Amino acid sequence: MKKTKLLNAALSHLVAQLGHNDVVVVGDAGLPVPPGVPCIDLAVMRGLPSIALVLEALESEMQVERMVMAKETFFANQGETPGWLPAPWRDLPIEQVSHEVFKQRNAQARAVIRTGECTPYANVMLVAGVAF
Repeated sequence: MKKTKLLNAALSHLVAQLGHNDVVVVGDAGLPVPPGVPCIDLAVMRGLPSIALVLEALESEMQVERMVMAKETFFANQGETPGWLPAPWRDLPIEQVSHEVFKQRNAQARAVIRTGECTPYANVMLVAGVAF
């Protein structure tokens, strides 16, 4: 049995396949998934799992170099970095784009992870780094 927080087989498999600059999107329950992009659907009901819990689990195994978020995410959080972002990633560079551009860029993601989060604009693109 695995020792890290991340137990979901599909998520572990995804992280193991990532290369430098590959993109993984973690989104709320309403984020559209473009045709052809794999969706790992974790949503069980409103709020479960939360984006914070999914990101916490990913943080235990994924090396993230930078992130992309919609500008609207910051507006919804009074200009601050959202509280659902794991502390270790808060100091990483964050590119801000419009929500429409964010949705368009989803088409280049290795996968979109759908959570049960229902907070508006609770979406983030994680750009894989290297651990060496």
